[in-house]
Amino acid sequence: METPDNKQLKKVLRPVHLWAIAVGLVISGEYFGWNFGWAVSGTVGFLIATLLVTVMYVAFIFSYTELTAAIPHAGGAFAYAYRAMGPFGGLIAGYATLVDFLFATPAIAFALGSYLHFLYPVVDVFWSAVAFNIVFILLNIWGVKESAGFSVFITILAVAELLLFMGVVGPHFKMANFMTNPMPFGWAGVFAALPFAVWFYLAIEGVAMVAEEVKDPKRNIPRGYLSALATLVFLALGVMIFAGGITDWHKLSALDYPLPEAIGIALGKTSGLTQLFASIGLFGLIASFHGTILASSRQVFAMARSGFLPGPLAVVNHQFKTPHWAIVAGGLVSFIALYTGTTSQIIILSVMGAVVMYMMSMVSLFVLRRREPLLERPFRAFFYPVFPAIALLLSAVCMVAIMYYNFKISLLFFGGLALCLLVFMLMGIHKKPVLDDELMNAPQPV
Repeated sequence: METPDNKQLKKVLRPVHLWAIAVGLVISGEYFGWNFGWAVSGTVGFLIATLLVTVMYVAFIFSYTELTAAIPHAGGAFAYAYRAMGPFGGLIAGYATLVDFLFATPAIAFALGSYLHFLYPVVDVFWSAVAFNIVFILLNIWGVKESAGFSVFITILAVAELLLFMGVVGPHFKMANFMTNPMPFGWAGVFAALPFAVWFYLAIEGVAMVAEEVKDPKRNIPRGYLSALATLVFLALGVMIFAGGITDWHKLSALDYPLPEAIGIALGKTSGLTQLFASIGLFGLIASFHGTILASSRQVFAMARSGFLPGPLAVVNHQFKTPHWAIVAGGLVSFIALYTGTTSQIIILSVMGAVVMYMMSMVSLFVLRRREPLLERPFRAFFYPVFPAIALLLSAVCMVAIMYYNFKISLLFFGGLALCLLVFMLMGIHKKPVLDDELMNAPQPV
């Protein structure tokens, strides 16, 4: 069955775009957010949490890429779970992915506002965050090729800046600072820090959301994913370790702008390089902000096209070939989150969505290996079934830790899921056929 022209996306993305989108989606996690983990675990405790999460992401990406290359669908985990487990599996994965990306956007917007406030104290954090939302909603509506080209440019600058950060603070690194009170809360702190370690890599899976817009996706998607993962592991460990040896880590553990502050401590806050770093530090945040808007809009688009969200959200703009209403809807969610939450709360909610999505994806991989052994798999998961099992197990550990240390936010997350499931059943959406080529082989409701 052919998809109507007003519900088709343009195939224009190449491996360099995928690398830029994947790194760009994540790279703000190296600029802020992770440092909140120090407050609950200390430097060494957080390093251990980060190494555990790094293992989880390596295992996850080398498994998830099999699904993305085999089923290049804008819905990502929603499409894989639907095909593997039917409508309810698709709904749970889709809900989790929406929470992941829709709430990552306002968290990054808060950090953008905070960076501007650091540079220009008269600038209000909230209103500058709102302004960034509006500007990048318009950019994403303009066109995916244009916005992907912007991603390449801004991501290269963001990576270069993190390398500059390591080069500037490296000579000032002191192991004594890093090892001061390294695990104040013991092993319990390691588990409490897991959601902030996830923030280092959260959203790399967003490349799946643009799979329908990739030229030769079965060959190019694995290239984009694996090169991006290698880049991010190096940057995450380098930034965290160097920043931890600059000063008493407590001074950086509650800020939305830890890297400019670290350089300010090393060189002096009046240093021209400190001001320059804070200025271009916006590039890393902008890269992720732009990428999360792109990814979340494609998730909304895919779920609407499959009948899980209102139909108009699946309409593609005739002129720009982008899902403009899906982009606007994501922006409205971001505005509400900015008004009602704080950065750390929004990060934890976003991470909960991500971890549930990872678990659903790994279950989908196991199910599809059994149910569709003849499915074309241009990229096969490394060390199957060990890598998918490691990713699933560590994701479950992260989920338990998040729920234990963030009970109220967990109630909000699962309450939202319960409400979606109730509406889903009352409206009978699970009984309606899905007119979507990639999902036609999925288990259909009876």
